Amino acid sequence: MKLAVLFCFLCMFMVFAAQSAEAGTLYKWTDSSGKVHFSDQPPPQSVKEVQEKKLLSQPQEKGQTSYAIQTAARNYPVTLYVTDCGESCAKAREHLTKRGIPFKEKNPSEPEVSEELQKLSGGLEVPVLLIGKSSPVKGYGSETWDAALDVAGYPKTITKTASPTKTEK
Repeated sequence: MKLAVLFCFLCMFMVFAAQSAEAGTLYKWTDSSGKVHFSDQPPPQSVKEVQEKKLLSQPQEKGQTSYAIQTAARNYPVTLYVTDCGESCAKAREHLTKRGIPFKEKNPSEPEVSEELQKLSGGLEVPVLLIGKSSPVKGYGSETWDAALDVAGYPKTITKTASPTKTEK
């Protein structure tokens, strides 16, 4: 019985310690001799330039994407060549949106986009998925698309707070 009570107190202590470690402020300042200091305590009053960084781990706001998606999108931006071609184009858009992938949508019915797609894929069939500078993925297949997105570092599932964004049409 004593062991169970001790275990409960230990668990509660760990929870409170984790919460207090998450929240806080980091201060950065340079003293009069030029030495840079980092501390969780405010600097002396004599210090004039102080950089203050809040370390509170806040949940993402609606519309923000996770760090993993931001990194993958920066390194391997996704472009979807698509028209209103029917079910396969609709599924292609839906797939990227459900997975939370930010993508640029291009319509090959526009002459300059048509030329671009022709050079890229050797044809004008849609949908075509382009991830970074990799080879284009022609046609829609959920397993094929997931494998290509996984290789680029996109998360397999959307985070609860992230919402997909579709950039430029």
